[in-house]
Amino acid sequence: MESSVTGRFALVYNPRSRRNMGDKSSYAPMARSLLGENFIDPADRSLLDTAIAQLAARDMDCIVVDGGDGTVSDVLTAIHRHYAPARFPALAILPSGNTNLIAGDVGFGLRGQKALDRLVSLAAAGTLRGKVRRRCGLVVEWPEAEGKPAVVGMFHGAAAFTRGIELAHQPAILNNYSHEMAVVVSFLSSVAHLFTRRSRREWMQGNPITLRAGEQPEWHGNCFLFLSSTLQRLPHGIWPFWNVAGGRTDVINYLHVAGQPPRLAAAAWALLRGRHPAWLRHNPDYCSGCEERIEMALESDFVLDGEVFSPGASGRIVLSATAPIDFIHA
Repeated sequence: MESSVTGRFALVYNPRSRRNMGDKSSYAPMARSLLGENFIDPADRSLLDTAIAQLAARDMDCIVVDGGDGTVSDVLTAIHRHYAPARFPALAILPSGNTNLIAGDVGFGLRGQKALDRLVSLAAAGTLRGKVRRRCGLVVEWPEAEGKPAVVGMFHGAAAFTRGIELAHQPAILNNYSHEMAVVVSFLSSVAHLFTRRSRREWMQGNPITLRAGEQPEWHGNCFLFLSSTLQRLPHGIWPFWNVAGGRTDVINYLHVAGQPPRLAAAAWALLRGRHPAWLRHNPDYCSGCEERIEMALESDFVLDGEVFSPGASGRIVLSATAPIDFIHA
């Protein structure tokens, strides 16, 4: 009975994630014993990709991901590569990483042994997809880099966001804080940079970007901040996007802030509280919307789910949405 039940889902377990590294319980050994070949703890991305390809060949319809945003992104990337869009598996996200923005919106709601017990129960009842939230992954492609595979995540950022993440990755910060707190500390450090004349001029000027969102006219200039996401909720009530397309979940929410933006402190205070006053929405230096496709050309690195990527020699990247994915909730 157990074999037939647990054969209905696979578990990708990241033993190097922050919370799993300190887990001394019997959860992981028990999951390995219970799931057999469906317990996957790959040593690197290549092995994970091979494991997901094998799951796709067996038409595995549910994959549990025990890790942080980076692990979820790696699994989404492999799914996008090996599963047909109409046959995407359902995902259950068990948050145990440095950053868990994705789980904050579409997490399973349990982790560890409690999560495993609940998943076995749902599998036995045939109701793994009984309660789901539907979202799309965010695909990043390099159209002029032949042979470079696409990557998939759910939260993308460039310009000032990349600078903040690079600050957060410094050992002096990362070794003393969880990644989510490190981002907060880095944000405060970034704000401090704005109080010195030289840093303020450099940061506020932004980075050169060419942007085309959907069918809108192409925009070219310096960008202070660019964010995009297929999530529908962020932690602590933060929501920097507006003009949401009637609750659609198959589009990319984005925010573009031009270089040298006016009233930045007031705008940041509003967006950090999920508020979008009329003056902000009507200011052309602050632009937000929802699109199915966004084309960008940039000279500086960008971030996807906490990992820093280069835009490549041409600088061109394309953002799009995957087919809808069911995220299981307990």
